[in-house]
Amino acid sequence: MAFIFSEMYDWYRDLMDNKSDPRVADWPMMSSPVPTLALCIFYAYFSKSLAPKLMEKRKPMDLRNFLVVYNLFQTIFSTWIFYEYLQSGWWGHYSFRCQPVDYSNNPLALRMARTCWWYYISKFTEFFDTLFFILRKKYQHVSTLHVIHHGCMPFSVWMGMKFAPGGHSTFFAMLNSFVHIVMYFYYMVAALGPKYQKYIWWKKYLTAFQM
Repeated sequence: MAFIFSEMYDWYRDLMDNKSDPRVADWPMMSSPVPTLALCIFYAYFSKSLAPKLMEKRKPMDLRNFLVVYNLFQTIFSTWIFYEYLQSGWWGHYSFRCQPVDYSNNPLALRMARTCWWYYISKFTEFFDTLFFILRKKYQHVSTLHVIHHGCMPFSVWMGMKFAPGGHSTFFAMLNSFVHIVMYFYYMVAALGPKYQKYIWWKKYLTAFQM
């Protein structure tokens, strides 16, 4: 048994030390998967167990004004990430047919890696979506699928960031960022109140767009 654990540890160390991208080794949250995994596990526990218990005897909170600010922030953040993906590769530098990862210290390659890191961070800021549903007691939105999706995304992106912060896989992150621009803009307008509902007539298309 000790031999098996020793082999597993050696494999893990080889993976982390020799197979990962050395450029990002010292970046925040990137040296080990443990902090990301811990936050993801806590998020799932908090969302499905701890937070509902804490809110059990409390009234739903009115977060309308706060949600406007939060969704505006997320819209701007997603727009910036989308822009950075374009500027660091997809607007003329990358091939839509097949684009390998550039592991060099070329300024554009490093800019792409930094963009990937900020995209990774954005997966944590999205945890607040769930928190605000819980504080307003809209538990129907905190489904198991919702929690699994938000809980798995940070670790999934961490893996990409650790081993391949660039290349063709970033197209899907860029596309996801664009979807989030539209999504959070919709949420922001919806939070402004009934008199602005006429401006989001396209609500019925949003779910299909997200998919």
